[in-house]
Amino acid sequence: MAPKGKIEIDEELCKECGLCITVCRTDNIAFSSRLNSSGFHPASFKDNGKCTGCTLCAVMCPDGAIEVFRA
Repeated sequence: MAPKGKIEIDEELCKECGLCITVCRTDNIAFSSRLNSSGFHPASFKDNGKCTGCTLCAVMCPDGAIEVFRA
């Protein structure tokens, strides 16, 4: 069984670049409909139960806005 993971995204650090969305193999990240204080639609974790905690999203994030947790 693949490890289960989850991520937390600091919405105030996110600048809506979308790099995390492009590398997520399990389609767990999407842009939020909300705006952060800088006027960006931050990335949001959808938690579809398929996150493996691979860390690709966190590695790609140029702003260090993503923290990965594995169960």
